[in-house]
Amino acid sequence: MIIYTLSFYLFSTIAVLSALMVISSKNSVHSVLFLILSFVNAAGLFVLLGAEFLAMILLVVYVGAVAVLFLFVVMMLDINYIKLREGFLQYLPFGVLLGIVLIVELGIAFFTETFSEMSLVEYAQMPEITITENTKLLGFVLYTKYFYLFQISGIILLVAMIGSITLTLRQREISKKQIISDQNNADASKAIIKKKIKLREGI
Repeated sequence: MIIYTLSFYLFSTIAVLSALMVISSKNSVHSVLFLILSFVNAAGLFVLLGAEFLAMILLVVYVGAVAVLFLFVVMMLDINYIKLREGFLQYLPFGVLLGIVLIVELGIAFFTETFSEMSLVEYAQMPEITITENTKLLGFVLYTKYFYLFQISGIILLVAMIGSITLTLRQREISKKQIISDQNNADASKAIIKKKIKLREGI
């Protein structure tokens, strides 16, 4: 129990400090690196809570894809920090308003006793839950109760991907294309020339 408590305070402290460094660091590359560190510690907190599936998803999706993509984009962009800081006072009231809304929402989340009919403690003490793995339980709920919503979200993402590809696809005469019908109807005897090369002589 002592190791669990120490691990919790270690992960949470590093996560909070790295999150503060994300918004206070002057270098954008350093901010992205601190963001990755915050994600890793948040994944450690998920492991301590028994949600190993969410921890792996956080590492694979956010750290492995999104944060690394942000890092490459920030490194490739030539950001003018002087122009970026010129409009700081203009958006300061809007930022303060968003901060107040976020603090109110976090207060509601922390001081609310139950979010549903069954609390998390009662839900975790159910016998059928304790003997089932976290990933298996999530898959069971996702493919039974929320199956149609899951399929609809997949179709929406597929349509969005096809639409983005269609809008950005450009037809160019210079680019070479692969025509499957011409390749299947090609004569191998005309396409391949067989020559017998003598020893110590070139073609």
